[in-house]
Amino acid sequence: MMRFAGALLLAVAAVPAARASEVSPIGKVVQLISDLQGKVIKEGEEAQKLYAEFSEWCEDRARELGHEIKTGTSEADSLKASIAESSASILELTTKIDDLASDIATDEADLKAATEIRDNEAADFKAEESELVETISMLDRATGILEREMAKGGASMMQVKNAQSLASALSAMVQASVMSSADAQRLTALVQTSNTAADTDAESDVGAPDAAVYESQSGNVVQTLHDMMEKAESQLDSARKTETKNLENFEMLKQSLSDEIKFANTDMAAAKS
Repeated sequence: MMRFAGALLLAVAAVPAARASEVSPIGKVVQLISDLQGKVIKEGEEAQKLYAEFSEWCEDRARELGHEIKTGTSEADSLKASIAESSASILELTTKIDDLASDIATDEADLKAATEIRDNEAADFKAEESELVETISMLDRATGILEREMAKGGASMMQVKNAQSLASALSAMVQASVMSSADAQRLTALVQTSNTAADTDAESDVGAPDAAVYESQSGNVVQTLHDMMEKAESQLDSARKTETKNLENFEMLKQSLSDEIKFANTDMAAAKS
């Protein structure tokens, strides 16, 4: 269009000067074309300016997007590495939690079993101690009565003194009314139990000496009762020492297991947090 407008201007320049002062239709057309040319040129300049600005914006934006893509890729790689590390940590902590849970369960089971054993030991000791204390008291009482009555003399006490077995002596003491039949029966049962244990070559469970000790040596019933009481006292002392040792061992084991459970629970809470 600009070339066309230029051609028209050249044509107008060829018109004689005499006719220049006349306003003809062609002149008007030329004027319109000239105005249009200026407008088009101006619009073209503005469009060129806008294009340059847009092109520059595109280049800037392209650089920004390139930087963002580069940064995003780097961040994605970093996040992937963090995810992989976190996954490894989760797996490690999960394994640790499972191990701690297993250790806690084992320690709790051990503590429960140890407590049951301790309860049984305590119950057995209490029964044994009660029986031995009662046996010692009965022997002491019988020995005191026998010594006192034998010091008095009398036909009935001669039978006791000359008795060749404890059972015979006890029977004579009951007949002489120096011992109750209940105590005599208990002492007789003690002798019988020990005789049975001796027959099976085993130790007595009631805190009395071997059966041979119960047989009166030259009729010395008092000495026999003393021997029985010493044996019972020795067994009571041994039972109490064993109980003390068992209790100390249990308390140490209980403290150790309780500490392990406590520390394991603390570690588990830390692993879960």
